[in-house]
Amino acid sequence: MAKAAVETRKAFTPGKIAGLTLRNRTIRAGCFEGMCEKGNCTDLLIEHHRAVAAGGIGMTTVSYVSVSESARAYGHEMWMRREILPDLQRLTSAVHKEGAAASVQLGHCGYFASKHDTGFQPVGASRRFNLFRISFPKPMTEDDIKKVTQDFANAALLAREAGFDAVEVHSGHGYLLSQFLSPYTNKRKDIYGGSLENRMRFPAGVVRAVRQAMGPDFPVMVKMNVTDGIKGGIEIDDAVAIARRFEAEGASGLVPSCGFTSKTPFMMMRGNRPILEFAAADKDFIRRFGLLFFGNIIVQEFTYKNLFLMQEALKIAKAVKIPVALVGGICSVNDLETAMNAGFEFVELGRATIRDPDIVNKWQKAEVMAADCDHCNRCVAVMNGGPVYCVCNKKGHLKRRIGSKGIDASKYRASALI
Repeated sequence: MAKAAVETRKAFTPGKIAGLTLRNRTIRAGCFEGMCEKGNCTDLLIEHHRAVAAGGIGMTTVSYVSVSESARAYGHEMWMRREILPDLQRLTSAVHKEGAAASVQLGHCGYFASKHDTGFQPVGASRRFNLFRISFPKPMTEDDIKKVTQDFANAALLAREAGFDAVEVHSGHGYLLSQFLSPYTNKRKDIYGGSLENRMRFPAGVVRAVRQAMGPDFPVMVKMNVTDGIKGGIEIDDAVAIARRFEAEGASGLVPSCGFTSKTPFMMMRGNRPILEFAAADKDFIRRFGLLFFGNIIVQEFTYKNLFLMQEALKIAKAVKIPVALVGGICSVNDLETAMNAGFEFVELGRATIRDPDIVNKWQKAEVMAADCDHCNRCVAVMNGGPVYCVCNKKGHLKRRIGSKGIDASKYRASALI
């Protein structure tokens, strides 16, 4: 296929979210980078997103940024606060210099928190046992809910001050807002539990608070589930109603995803389950033991196929008037074309950009027509202990790239894996 023919595809034309115009319609999906020692924005994180921006992406998403210190799932997960703004400004500046926009995914992990890692008691919608952490959360009070709502708004304001062009509220994958939405984890008897309208009250309030804080034109994306993948969880009909409510509360765009981290973690990615690699990267003895001996039973397998969320996401796109970004199994120029023809305004790429940060440029120039990621998911496993990288790349690739930027990788916990 001729180069000119590829460049005229809709995916490589400018797209608009609220008041922001992106150079093309590709977005780096929120993928936990594992590069934030002590909750900070590091040189390694900055280089990671600069490289993706230089590779042609329209907007890159800095992910799993907690709205408070107690909201983190891991000790090496960033949390938003004023002290790290200078480093975040270096990150957004580096991304902007490469011609891309920068978004930040804001979230609260709820009952996925590790008291051992963060020093805080995990909280959740209800006192529901969490196998992922072998713990019971403290049910949130109304005061807790009001505080966390304000934490989201404050974090969004700081993100804009740091130079981010958009924010993404994480309301999927079983994190705190998702824990309130899902009847599987929400067993409350007050105004925040029971009916879907009640279960939406807290997440909808967060989106409203962020919108009010940011004004009418700042892009506020929301990541949400089309299904939790578990009995008694959110399903597509619920998701359609949730999507409409998020739009009504001021969301600029939606990212329909799926899966529940503590129950169906590989539903959101599909492909291989690297049980041994997960166990090797986990620092907790009990979880490591459980993974080694029961991982194949506990961790469900989901067969990978390209565009695996398209049919469910289409139902969301048809129910709202705001842009919907398709995520899940987008690995080729043909996948981009299929998504655009189906009516999606944007596509989100994850593992393809970890495998090759230059993949969007290569697609646009017709140097390659598909990513060569084989969905082994070992990149997902290694990030639990430190920086994410593609283990299938030539040995030492990441170390050389880090070294070329003068970054000291020795202080990162997964440096032995690089």
